[in-house]
Formats: sequence, structure tokens, C-alpha cells
Amino acid sequence: MIAFIGKAFAILLADCYKIIPDYGLSIVLFTLLSKVILLPISVMVQYNSIKMVKMYPDMNRIKAKYFGNKDMISEENYKLYQKEKYHPMLDLVPVIVQLIVLMGVVEGLKHFNVTDSVFCGFDLSLIPSKVMGRYILVPVIAAVSAWVMCYIQNKVNVLQSEQSKANQYTTMGISVGLSLYLGFFVTAGVALYWTIGNILAVVQLFALNVCINPKNHINYEALRESRSELNQVIATQSAVKSKQSQEEKDKEKQDYKKFFKYGTKQVVFYSEKNGFYKYFKDVIEYILGKTDIVIHYVTSDINDEVFAMTSENFRTYYIGENKLIVLMMKMDADMVVMTMPDLQKYQIKRSLVRNDTEYVYMDHGINSLNMMLRKHAIDYFDTVFVANELVYNEIRAQEKKYELSEKNLVKYGYCLIDNMIKAYEEADKTTEMHDKPTVLIGPSWQPDNIMDSCIDGLLSSLLNSDFDVIVRPHPQYVRHNEQRLKELRGRYSKYENFTLQTDFSSNSTVYDADIMITDWSGIAYEYSFTTLKPTLFVDTPMKVMNPDYKEIDVVPFDIEIRNKIGISILPEDCNKAADSAGRLLTESDFSPESLRNVREQYLYNIGSSAEVGARYIIKRLIEYSKM
Repeated sequence: MIAFIGKAFAILLADCYKIIPDYGLSIVLFTLLSKVILLPISVMVQYNSIKMVKMYPDMNRIKAKYFGNKDMISEENYKLYQKEKYHPMLDLVPVIVQLIVLMGVVEGLKHFNVTDSVFCGFDLSLIPSKVMGRYILVPVIAAVSAWVMCYIQNKVNVLQSEQSKANQYTTMGISVGLSLYLGFFVTAGVALYWTIGNILAVVQLFALNVCINPKNHINYEALRESRSELNQVIATQSAVKSKQSQEEKDKEKQDYKKFFKYGTKQVVFYSEKNGFYKYFKDVIEYILGKTDIVIHYVTSDINDEVFAMTSENFRTYYIGENKLIVLMMKMDADMVVMTMPDLQKYQIKRSLVRNDTEYVYMDHGINSLNMMLRKHAIDYFDTVFVANELVYNEIRAQEKKYELSEKNLVKYGYCLIDNMIKAYEEADKTTEMHDKPTVLIGPSWQPDNIMDSCIDGLLSSLLNSDFDVIVRPHPQYVRHNEQRLKELRGRYSKYENFTLQTDFSSNSTVYDADIMITDWSGIAYEYSFTTLKPTLFVDTPMKVMNPDYKEIDVVPFDIEIRNKIGISILPEDCNKAADSAGRLLTESDFSPESLRNVREQYLYNIGSSAEVGARYIIKRLIEYSKM
């Protein structure tokens, strides 16, 4: 192919020589023509670069939100690329084309023979590394032209000017190095083509910036704000990391040794961070109360509450995320229980020491695993604790669709809701006596949530009707949108029946409310299954981790349950929310008895999920002990 291109270029070079019968000037003309021919590609790349920089504010905020979680950052960036129809590979097109053209020029000049190949005192048919002397100037000039081009691009190019200094210097180093190589080891004619090409690239860059001015397309103010937000997160995290005490490092080292010193373990629970113990608590306490099984609890949070609960049969270990990778590969345990999905797909792998360790996935919600986890997120688990029939069915459908081995599916339920139900039933409900119905608005924190899309429509409808309204934003929303909440409070301060709640120390308002309004937050299931009161859903865009969830012919729990425990409205219909809320309060389909039936239908083992889960673990560990 290169030989064919070389012969074609030789013909084109010969035509240029006919127009300007000078070896060097004909190469200059050829270089100019190649830039003109490839101009559409340069225009396409200019637009693509502008599109990339337009996304930088969103990308910076993704980095800030998921700082340190490379997998989530990549996942969210991919979704952003799809949304904006951005193609990262387009930026490689000019590089690939340029290299192909360069190889074609090298080949073409071999076939471009003229009687006089001298230009500006240099024979362009000679190779500097073979003749040396003053021809050393050829690679030096080529390298200088490359440096000038990169320097200007780093200042003026819409994309390169926004990149880090490290990326800029790396690109510059590669370009200058390649130019030196070309200057030394190919003919001086090729070096001339490369030098003129670099100069024309600078001219073209300025021309494109005039014709397609990035300032007309990019919100540089938003870019500066997002960069500032990201820098604050980086500074905060760096400060936290720098404060890591020697005691903390020592504890990780000691706990790592202690973990392996114990030898073969029956069961290991792994927690990603403080607060996750609540998902294991009831199961662990049942096992400790009924057996003499020693539970090993590994956490990646030095401040995890579990360190205050260590006992002879409940042993805790602090293992940071980096050491965790090795620990998991060296795992010697009969069973490992975790709420973290994507086993084997990213850093955390199954044991390399034992191939019979049983890996158990225990979700920290009752949502669809097919829709709310990444595709194939639980493929490498042996056992899954399942909360409801729909999740059970979708796992079986996944196994059939993707030809996977059947997992052990434990019809488990959800301990947290069990505890909520018990606490609610035992609570003093005299505070629930209201002069008028209370509506609690509890949005999610995902993009286009209620707070960002239709909060004013909801409030104007409800506040001007016979409702008390409490707005309880997601804690992360409160953290990142202080000014918006201040403005919201100001707009509705005249209403005595309006409360904006940003103190999350108590859940009393959650259970006291007569109706919950949310979008796709899991708080809806906890609220309705606990209180047997209805939820009004607003159909904002769904948060979907697996865009291919429809490959499985099972309706996700998150979708089906919406019209079982409440009704759904569109964001544009929020100005009629009072009518929908009134319907929820009066229709028998949403009475406590009806919602109790729904709860029984859609949640396994209400009130006894911990016992079911613990008994399964105990049974399997006994079987392991007999092997």
C-alpha cells in the first residue's frame, strides 16, 4: 500500500516540478497542496476538539464527584461522550493520515529523480547521518520547527491549550524527537517536507481559529468554575492523604499480617467504607449469636465503626484499597461476602490460592441488579442474596441469555427494611396527627432530578392546595448546591406550609409524612414498604448503569413497582401534583392494606431475612468443614 502511495506521490511531485522547476520549491508546493487536500479533516478535528472542550466542565465535575474511582469516572465519561455524540478517535485521524502521507513522501522521493536536487545550498537527495558536516543543520531545523509548532499549539489550539502541562510536554517531546529522527535518517528532502508542514500547520491553526472561533462555542467561565471545583477536591484529598498518620500505615501493615497469620478462614465479610456494616449487621449478629464461627471483617475505611466492636469471634482488619488487591488474590477462605459488584472485572479478583471459595453478593438495596449495576457485574459470584422475585427472574434470564452457569440464588429479602418496619411499628405515632396532609419531597441526586427539573411546579401546586410540604434534598445535593437552596428558601418563605429540611440527623419527618414524592430514589421503597403509605413518582430521566438492560426480558423492579405503591407523573405535569396527591390519599389501591399486599408480593421474608441469610451461610460453612 505504501509503495502504491509512494508512486502516486512521485507523480504528484513530478507535476509540481513541472509547475516550479526547482527540487526544493516543488516539495514546498507539494506540501502546500497536501495541506489543502487534507483541510476537511483539519476542520472536522477542529469541531471535534471544540466539542471536547465544551464537555470539560461536565468532565471536571465527574472527576470531582468520583475522585479516586477510575472505573466510575470512565463509565460516566463514556455516557457523556454518547450523549454529546463525541468521538475520541477522531483526534487520531490527522495523526494517522499524516504518518501515512509521510511514509508516502519518503517512498515518493525515492522515485522522484531530477538532475539538480540542490536547494539553498543543500543536496536534498542526501541523508544527513551519512554525510554529516553542515548537514547536521537539517535535523536541527526540523526539530526547531516542530518545537515552534508545538509551542504555539499549546498556547492557541483549542484542545491542547486546555491539557495538562505533562500532556503538552509529552506531545512536544514526541514531535521534536520524531523530527530529529527524520532529519538524520531520511533524505533532506523529506526533512524539508516535514519542516514546511510544521510551519503550515501553525498558519492553518490561526486560520481555523478565525473561521471557527472556539470562543463562540465554549463557555470558558463554566470551564474555569469546574476546574476550580476539581482543584478544591484535589487539594482536599491531598491534604487528607498527607495527614495519613504513621499509626494508620502501621495498622494496615499489622492487620495485613494478622489476617494471613490466622490461616484458613471460614467466612470473610468485606466492606468498602464506614456505614456499610448495616447491610451485614443482622446476618453477622445471628451467626455470632447461634454459632462459634469466627467472622473476619475486612474494611477499607480506617474510621469504620466496626473497630469498636471487635471480639474473639468477630475480628476486624483495616486494609486499604491498594493492599486489598493483593489480599483478595491471596484469599484463603471458604466464603467471602461483599456488597461490591464487578468481581473479577476490575481490580478485585477471585482468589488465586483457592478455586473453591464461595463468593456471595449481598446488594445494598432492593433495586434491579440488571439495570442498576454495570453489565455482567455479578457474573463471577457463586451466590447472590436476592431481595425480590423480579431480581431473581432477571438473574436467571441473564444466565440463559449469556450462557452462564446457574448461581445459588438465596431468596433473602432486605434486613434494612425489616429493621425499619420494626422501628416504625414500635414508634410513637402521635406526631403523625396532622391538621392537613403532609407531603415529603425526597429527590435523588442523579442528573435532571426533581430539584433541577420541576421543583417549582410541584411546590406551586402543593403549597396552594391543602398540603404541608417538606422538601428534603439528597445530602450530596445540599453539599453542592448551597446557593440554589438559598434561593429556593427565599422564593417560598412566604408560605407557612413550606419547610426546607437540610438536617438529616433524624428520619422522623420521613415516616411522619402522608405521601412521599420522589423521582428514582430508593427512598420510595423504604418509605412505602415501611409506613404502608403511597409514593408519587416523577418520571425524570432514569439512572441506568447498564444501557443494555432491555436485552433481558424481565421488567426491572424499579420500573414495575412504581405503579404498585403509587402513581407516576411527567415533569411537565408537576403543576397538577396536588390532584395526584389527592388521588393517592383517597383511592383504595393505595390503602395500607393494599400496600401491605404489595410488600408481601415484592419482598422476600419480611421480618426474617437476617435469619434466612445467616442460616444459608452457616449451612454452607458446615458443608465446607466436612470436605
